[in-house]
Amino acid sequence: MMERVCTPYEGSGHRPWDDAAEIPAPLRLHRAPVSPRWVDYNGHMSESCYLLVFGDNSDAFFRYLGIDEQYRQNGRSLYTVESHLHNRREVAEGEPLALSLRVLDTDAKRVHVFHEMRHGDTDLLLATAEQMLVHVDTAAGRSCELPDHLQHRLRAIHQAHAALPVPDAVGRPMGIRR
Repeated sequence: MMERVCTPYEGSGHRPWDDAAEIPAPLRLHRAPVSPRWVDYNGHMSESCYLLVFGDNSDAFFRYLGIDEQYRQNGRSLYTVESHLHNRREVAEGEPLALSLRVLDTDAKRVHVFHEMRHGDTDLLLATAEQMLVHVDTAAGRSCELPDHLQHRLRAIHQAHAALPVPDAVGRPMGIRR
């Protein structure tokens, strides 16, 4: 039997939302050392593991927002429908990772986010991920509107993050420049 992928936050629930609390810009919700399981034959973190760590950062964000196991048991979740990864630097086993996330945009069904992965000691940029998330009715297998309370929270986070400069990597197409 294959073991399923779990984030470090599974089973931790979510913290209560406080409308009066200041929203950090960007959010800094996840830190982790590079696990030995993430290191490949080149001696640094394997490319697929960058996405795994960004997924853990997303899960921390979902819990900040109010999405946890109980929310998902009610047949709703956020799914990633598109990801653009930019690997900038290598990182080795045991080195500290510090992640941030900003909400670039949101509407009734979608959330456009940008992650940065930095070295926890030197603050060097290691990688970025731009992602489009969609709210899904898991039973129907199709997108659906976020409930009003989550739309309200996302708009508040987006407003707090709107003052940040848009990262250069956002919206860039991939291709060979000629």
